[in-house]
Amino acid sequence: MKTTITSFLRSKEFKYLLFFFIVWRLTLFVFVGFADRLSLQRNFLGGGLENYLKVPLFWTWANFDGEHYLSIAQRGYGQGEQAFFPFYPLLTKILALPFDSGLATFTLSGLIISNLSFLIALIGIYRLIRLDFPEKVTRATILLILLFPASFYFGSVYTESLFLALVTWSFYFARKKNWLPAAILAAISTATRFIGILLLPVLLIEMFGWNKLKDVIVRRPLRGNPLKVAWLLIVPLGLIFYMFYLKVSTGDPLAFVHTLSGFGEQRSTTPIILPQVFYRYFFKILPNLTYSYFPVVFTTFLELTVAILFSILSIISFFKIRLSYAIYLTLGFLIPTLSGSFSSLPRYVIVLFPGFLLMAIYFLKLNRVLQIVLLSILFILLGLASAFFIRGYWVA
Repeated sequence: MKTTITSFLRSKEFKYLLFFFIVWRLTLFVFVGFADRLSLQRNFLGGGLENYLKVPLFWTWANFDGEHYLSIAQRGYGQGEQAFFPFYPLLTKILALPFDSGLATFTLSGLIISNLSFLIALIGIYRLIRLDFPEKVTRATILLILLFPASFYFGSVYTESLFLALVTWSFYFARKKNWLPAAILAAISTATRFIGILLLPVLLIEMFGWNKLKDVIVRRPLRGNPLKVAWLLIVPLGLIFYMFYLKVSTGDPLAFVHTLSGFGEQRSTTPIILPQVFYRYFFKILPNLTYSYFPVVFTTFLELTVAILFSILSIISFFKIRLSYAIYLTLGFLIPTLSGSFSSLPRYVIVLFPGFLLMAIYFLKLNRVLQIVLLSILFILLGLASAFFIRGYWVA
């Protein structure tokens, strides 16, 4: 085991991923310096205004939802915070408590978890995609993930990096037919983000294949190794335990859904299908935008562009990649839109790695000039989105 780890740390694969991770992380720090040209929005700054102004390079990455995760880690759930799933703040607390209970320690703990998780996720994505695709597709996928306008959330006090690591390695172990670790990681993901529950049908499809699974459902009972199937009963446990906790503490096991409307004016607790959401944007939101206020215009058009892009990718996925990937991508994209808004969608989609795999496949078909132009545009958008987030403007 020790030899295997040492060999991996010396491998070209790890050095490549570590290099691009470090460049990405340093680039985000550079954006902090450029962002001070924007006026400061003071309502949702990590550590509060006083701490933020002292060390923005540190506190920036706990802006907005980061404050909620840190509050939950320090003091438990407060009013209306049930929309934030428990595993990430719990892990933050476990890492921080041996040292002290100060906010700075908890923030550092969250940042360590997020950044380390992202590096682990990149390794998982690299290995997972290499099972089916050549090196150039894998590298292009990694590059597009790093340059995506919302990728800075992977380095912030948010759940995205941890969730992505859990999902990709669950997929990887499933592809290797190691069902117990795949199921355990999937179960932890359901205590990290709601869409972790999508790994239940995904792992079933990986276990049996669609044709065999369909045959089992329609015609005859399951045959084969019952223990292999039993592992999948582990998958929803994270969500079930959290719902039980919510039932005991609030009386509402679905409080994580019912509190969503408190985090955005456009959100609804009644599901709204995708065409209706597009209708709202094109005929209600866009015509009423204050176009002289660039931050809101930027965020709204980013949301809409991402929605259009991932709608197309979801359709294409059923023809170009594995069925399990396509289902994870499509449902992972559609579930957040049921709230009736594309708000936060640029952040939600960054954990949908099959979408970036598809983008990489088509990206590599472009000529060199178009590739450079596209990467330049993504870099500029990442810089703008990061700058807005850094200075306390809502992005996702």
